Amino acid sequence: MRDRPRISVVGAGSLGTALGISLYRAGYFIDQIVFRNTRGSRRKAISLAKKVGARSAAMAQVKIDAEVVWLCVPDGAIAEVAQLLARKTDWKGRIALHSSGALSSDELAALRRRGAAVASVHPMMTFVAGALQAGSGPALAGVPFAIEGDAAALRTSKRLVKDLGGKAYAIRPQDKAAYHAWGTFASPLLTALLATTEQVAAAAGVQRREAKRRMLPILRQTLANYAAFDAGRSFSGPIIRGDAETIRRHLRVLREVPAAREVYAALAKAAVRYLPGKNKRVVQGLLKA
Repeated sequence: MRDRPRISVVGAGSLGTALGISLYRAGYFIDQIVFRNTRGSRRKAISLAKKVGARSAAMAQVKIDAEVVWLCVPDGAIAEVAQLLARKTDWKGRIALHSSGALSSDELAALRRRGAAVASVHPMMTFVAGALQAGSGPALAGVPFAIEGDAAALRTSKRLVKDLGGKAYAIRPQDKAAYHAWGTFASPLLTALLATTEQVAAAAGVQRREAKRRMLPILRQTLANYAAFDAGRSFSGPIIRGDAETIRRHLRVLREVPAAREVYAALAKAAVRYLPGKNKRVVQGLLKA
């Protein structure tokens, strides 16, 4: 390999686009953007290729020249795509990566059998198309990347992550599902909680957009408190006070929003278990009702 290997990115969705642009900005030569032959994937690949000075190529016709191939495809497609790519080149001496948070590098076994060194390299970050299109996609500086796989692929992965400004951390293959569940709590389920919160605001007569505007200050301060302290010292409200009557009122009014009531009860039970609070037995009894 050269000092900096050429990279081909397979898949131009939100993650592939973010990684491709970030690698390009970090000084890497992006050789090509590979897509499966559908109208949507072709359009995204052509758009990304223009931004990073790369070629775009359909999977069926692709010829692999790059030293590193980074698969940014859905989890269920990784092994299939690896099979398709296996006979596209001589894989000896090449590096193949995928970015699934839940699956191990064994998903790339077809390429490993052909001589590639393989690894999984997952950034714990959220990527959404709207932010990327608006030019406000996440920077990868400071982002933790969980990595596991073959020794040669890990060496290359650590270099890539460092050049992206991220921080690489080793993970055991058997821990990946729990790791990905952790990340899911940190972002997608947090977003689901915010969506549920908007439904409760509606029950209080506040429209969604106005609810979002009014919630942002308390959300920002909550995250600031969590960043500065631990979860226990950031916790406030009726549960830490053991205010059973207020909790009872919450549960009563939330009968009008049953799904939100279920979320409230589940999170309140977690709060009683993991966070400080008074009158825990009384609160637990209310939550069982």
